[in-house]
Amino acid sequence: MDLNTAYAFGKTVDMPYGEAEQKVREELAKEGFGVLTEIDVRRKFAEKLQKEFREYIILGACNPPLAYEALTREVDLGTLLPCNVVIYTRDDYKTAVMIMDPVAALSLIGNPEMVEFAKKVAEKMRRVLAAL
Repeated sequence: MDLNTAYAFGKTVDMPYGEAEQKVREELAKEGFGVLTEIDVRRKFAEKLQKEFREYIILGACNPPLAYEALTREVDLGTLLPCNVVIYTRDDYKTAVMIMDPVAALSLIGNPEMVEFAKKVAEKMRRVLAAL
């Protein structure tokens, strides 16, 4: 099932959370993305708030050559990097994978050249989703 918002695209995958997380990492690597940051939201909420939450991780993915190209053209673009990829357990216990839409994010800066660049990134991210 496709899941889309104004700022992200994704889908429900037919695999358990842990398997989906591993597969996402593998597919990101195939497209040249490394995971620079990761936030285990469930664990952080338990630590900081003593609150229970669903399995939910935010991966900050970066493709170094594309990031270099983008930052040399628009130095303040770093405020919109890296590309966040979210994996979580839905209310129905299925697993969702959502990816920040780089076109939506980079459209904010008003530079048409960056929108074209964002389309390249989105294409790679859509291949990640398609492989799941």
